Amino acid sequence: MQKTHARLVTTLQIGPFRAVEVVLVCTQCRIKQRSEELANLAPPGANFGYDVLVYAGEALYRRHRNELEVVDELARLNVRISPREVSLLGRKFIVYLAIAHERSARELAKAMRQRGGYVCHLDGTCEGGDPFLVSSMDSLSEIVLGNVKLPSEDERQIAPFLQGLKDTFGIPLALVHDMGCGICNAVASVFPGVPDFICHFHFLRDIGKDLLGEPYDIIRRRLITHQIATKLRYHAKQLRSRLDAIPGIIEALQHGIENQPLDPATLEQMPMINTYSLILWALDGKRQGDGYGFPFDRPHLAFALRLQELHARLDQLKDIQLRALWQDNGVYFKVFLELKKLSQDATLRKAVEDITRKIAIFDRLRQAMRIAPLAGRSGLRDSGGGTSVNTIKHRVEKFRAWLTGRKDYHQDRGAQNMITQIDKYWKKLFADPITVQTPAGPIQIQPQRTNNIIEQFFRDMKRGNRRKTGNGSSSRMLRAMLAQTPLVKNLDNPNYLKILLHGKATLEEVFADIEIATLRNEFKKAQINPEKIPASIKRLIAMENYPEKLLAMVQKAAA
Repeated sequence: MQKTHARLVTTLQIGPFRAVEVVLVCTQCRIKQRSEELANLAPPGANFGYDVLVYAGEALYRRHRNELEVVDELARLNVRISPREVSLLGRKFIVYLAIAHERSARELAKAMRQRGGYVCHLDGTCEGGDPFLVSSMDSLSEIVLGNVKLPSEDERQIAPFLQGLKDTFGIPLALVHDMGCGICNAVASVFPGVPDFICHFHFLRDIGKDLLGEPYDIIRRRLITHQIATKLRYHAKQLRSRLDAIPGIIEALQHGIENQPLDPATLEQMPMINTYSLILWALDGKRQGDGYGFPFDRPHLAFALRLQELHARLDQLKDIQLRALWQDNGVYFKVFLELKKLSQDATLRKAVEDITRKIAIFDRLRQAMRIAPLAGRSGLRDSGGGTSVNTIKHRVEKFRAWLTGRKDYHQDRGAQNMITQIDKYWKKLFADPITVQTPAGPIQIQPQRTNNIIEQFFRDMKRGNRRKTGNGSSSRMLRAMLAQTPLVKNLDNPNYLKILLHGKATLEEVFADIEIATLRNEFKKAQINPEKIPASIKRLIAMENYPEKLLAMVQKAAA
């Protein structure tokens, strides 16, 4: 017996208990033997069991609960824990999962080969100056293969990550990614000769931003300058307080809309409810869209068009006197005058006309490529399926002939740039089915046309962060999160989970097989966060009069 060690351990199965472990050592070979039972319950030196660790990790990253909510949930399960400890257990959960994923890579690669191979989708996300999170996923099995956080989207940073994927999972059947120069160049250097395709959604989005971005920015800035949304909300609030005191007024409006006779008793209040409903209708334009984001969704344009319509309708309504009393229509005049300056804004009007003309061109290409359909209901979950690639290719050829044949084509710089982009990426846009050999015989695999499978994950991840924190910005999350956090998505995949468990019943059993030294080493590496500016330097340059202090320091050192 070498020593006796006691510690307080808490598990979901047992609750809090005092564990006394006797450590034995062989007198000849000096090999230590510790309690297998305790090692299966909790990591060495830890105060919480594997089941608590897994519960906290899944609550944080699969159910998107915040630390305080997890504390309350565990308290009801007889586990006393602090928010800080919950956060630490969540991070350890990610590291354990990453180690288990790496150890299962050979079996994952074998399963993918039996299906004929894998199609590697690559995408990245960041906010401002935050680290760039790059994820890769096999679209055939929908398994996240690997992730990395990089200082920037640069070929030299991305290439080692791709080389790691190549070494682990082999050469993919094809790659699908966006048009970023860093990813394109890295793919070309690591996977020469492998079919390489541009995501149709990203391609259309980038073309649309180039075509529509300038007039759309003008519209957004002019609306902000006029502060019209704030003014309309003020009027709506004032009207609401008056209308709440009038019972049945909304029903009266509905009856009138349904061509039923208006109650003479409500005629005096009708201008108020009419104006109130029209203001709400105009403000609702800012929420218009199908979930694709700009340039497919253009809420500021929809708002501007509704404001034009509102101004025109109020101009007509203000002269219609339901009781032959002009005083009743005073509310129309107030809002009409608020909109007068905006209606006379020549810059805004020109931008609306310009973008409307360009949208007609963009939406025609959008329809030809069968991506992000108008009035679609799937948002980013639309994968562009259901139409053969040859059909889409033929439609884009017809679009190209139509656009270049227009009389104004040679004077339209935006249209010329569209054609340049189409020609540049033509070979990377249209993928023929790939024939591969499998144990069951040859099969044909058609790579997905979009990278939306990863876009969906990034959006779900950011939505989960908003649910946890109430903060619309994902900047802090991207800075703080461990790079391998996206592997959590794989736990929803039964085929992946079967390979990961490798005959074991639970994740807890898988984690218990991981040596504590391996965990500590990987946990230390996972904390390294690639910042463009080191945190210590950020604190220095944030000092008041930093240049002056720096100069004084150098002068003192020189003296």
